Amino acid sequence: MPITFSEIHVCLHHHKTIDKMERWVSPMGTLFFIAALIAVSCSSSGAADSKTSFEDNFSIMWSENHFKTSEDGQIWYLSLDNDTGCGFQTKQRYRFGWFSMKLKLVGGDSAGVVTAYYMCTENGAGPERDELDFEFLGNRTGQPYLIQTNVYKNGTGNREMRHSLWFDPTEDFHSYSILWNDHQIVFFVDRVPIRVFKNNGEANNFFPNEKPMYLFSSIWNADDWATRGGLEKTDWKKAPFVSSYKEFSVEGCQWEDPYPACVSTTTKNWWDQYDAWHLSEAQKMDYAWVQRNLVIYDYCKDNERFPTLPNECSLSPWA
Repeated sequence: MPITFSEIHVCLHHHKTIDKMERWVSPMGTLFFIAALIAVSCSSSGAADSKTSFEDNFSIMWSENHFKTSEDGQIWYLSLDNDTGCGFQTKQRYRFGWFSMKLKLVGGDSAGVVTAYYMCTENGAGPERDELDFEFLGNRTGQPYLIQTNVYKNGTGNREMRHSLWFDPTEDFHSYSILWNDHQIVFFVDRVPIRVFKNNGEANNFFPNEKPMYLFSSIWNADDWATRGGLEKTDWKKAPFVSSYKEFSVEGCQWEDPYPACVSTTTKNWWDQYDAWHLSEAQKMDYAWVQRNLVIYDYCKDNERFPTLPNECSLSPWA
C-alpha cells in the first residue's frame, strides 16, 4: 500500500530539490532515500518560516460567520448547517502549476454533505467555465467516503470518476493535489496519482488549457444526489458539519493580463518540464495499484451512458 509523507514533509518543505523528487517518484520508492536525508534536512534548514495567514491567499465567498481559524491561524474550518454552508477562493488566478492543500473531512454521519475542493475559471457555475474538481461525498456513519473527480471545458463536464480511499479521511489531514500543464492533469492523494487526464496536443473540446483558474473550496448540502444517488438525506441534528484545512501550497504561473510570461511552453518551471508531462515509472506502479483497487466508477467504461466514448478516453494515461 502507498506510504504517505505527511510527517516527513514538514522537515523537507524548504528544500525544493528534495520536494520536487518527492513529488515525482513513488512514495514507496523514495521512503528510504528521504529517511536518510531527513536528519540533514531538519537540522540544516535555515529558510524563513513559510506559514502564511488565510488572508494572504484567500477570500471568503459567502457566509463568513461559518468560517473559523485555529488560535494560531494555521488551520481553517468551514461549517455547514441547515441555514447555509461556506466557501473560499484564492485571490489570484493561475494557468498551470502544482496546487495542494491538506484537508480533514467531516466525521461521523456526513450523508448528503459535499466538501468541494476545485479549480475554476469563475466564481459560479457559468455556462463557459473550465473546472477541475475534487468532491468528497459524505456517507452514513461507518461507510467509506468516496472521492469524485471531474473535468470541465467550456461548460461541458460529465467526465466523472469515483474512487475509494486507503485511509479514513476524517481521522487526520491528508494532502490533495492537482498538477496541471499543457500535457496532462493529474489528481493526487498523498502524492499518489489517482487520476490522469491527458491532452492530445491538438485543438479539442475536452482539455482545459486556455483559461486561468482560481482555486476554491466549499462545504454544502447535496443530499439530492451525493449519497447513494440521493437516497440518504442529511441529518441536520448532526450539524454543524465541519471540514478542516491547512498548508495550502502553490507553485504555478500566476495570471497577469494580458498574458503572463510564465505559462506553458517556456519549460522554465518543474511543473512544465518533460518529467511533468507524464507519470514516472514509479508513479505508474502506484497508479496501477489505484486502478486495480480503488476505482468505483469511470465514465470511460460506461458504455450505457456513452455509446460512443468521448475522444479523450482513447488517450493512454501511461504515455
